[in-house]
Amino acid sequence: MYDNICKYLASSFPEDISSWLIGYPVKLTELKPTELSLEPIRADSLILQQNEELILHSEFQTNPDDEIPFRMIDYRLRGYRKYPQKQMRQIVVYLRKTNSELVYQNSFNILNTNHNFEVIRLWEQPTEIFLENPGLLPFAVLSKTKNPQTILTHVGGLIDKIEDRRLQSNLSASTAILAGLVLNQNFISNILRSDIMRESVVYQSIFHEGELKGKLKGELEGKQKGFLLGEKEKSKQIALNSLKKGFSVETVAEITNLTVAEVEDLEIIFDAQNNN
Repeated sequence: MYDNICKYLASSFPEDISSWLIGYPVKLTELKPTELSLEPIRADSLILQQNEELILHSEFQTNPDDEIPFRMIDYRLRGYRKYPQKQMRQIVVYLRKTNSELVYQNSFNILNTNHNFEVIRLWEQPTEIFLENPGLLPFAVLSKTKNPQTILTHVGGLIDKIEDRRLQSNLSASTAILAGLVLNQNFISNILRSDIMRESVVYQSIFHEGELKGKLKGELEGKQKGFLLGEKEKSKQIALNSLKKGFSVETVAEITNLTVAEVEDLEIIFDAQNNN
């Protein structure tokens, strides 16, 4: 969810994002991760953008990930293979504050091979940076501040002044979702208008994705439950057959992974069948 928000902001406000990440505005066009793929890789938070001279590779991470250093060198080499004449700026942006040492790693090192990349920890960034351009407003609440509530209120006011209704709704939804990393939902709902957010394609996309995930989860849980029930019945049948052969309750329980109580219940059924 947070990855999708960052992808939306990077693709919709490339000059705002580049001004923040590399210090100056650059018109960037999207470069699909698949263009650099040699084999399937995890790229949920990957954003690749390019112009004639530069490829900007930014990873927005909610939580620490020990695979990040390898991922950065992997993509640097893929980028070089396809675009050897272009520079590549690689920047990892961590969204949620943490004490993990992983968010300080900015290099990949093995014997005779060293690769460096840049790291930004949002909670160390000055808030003012994110109040200058609309595409950065959603990040402001995650910046260096002792009072994110006040920042969210200020950002909400700035968003309300945006005349473009579509832009206003998308930024409002993006801000609300990222603010959820540091603030409770009730406060966010009091500051940002829910009616505006519901108009957002960002909100609708995430809501739809949530529905699909929920449906898939339900289907998988149903299948797993059916499988487990089927396995349970098989175990009970094996237990019943073992009791018929004269095995003890304890032995049958050990063989089938049923509890002693379950096997004893089956023993009662077995005895009743014999008596009839």
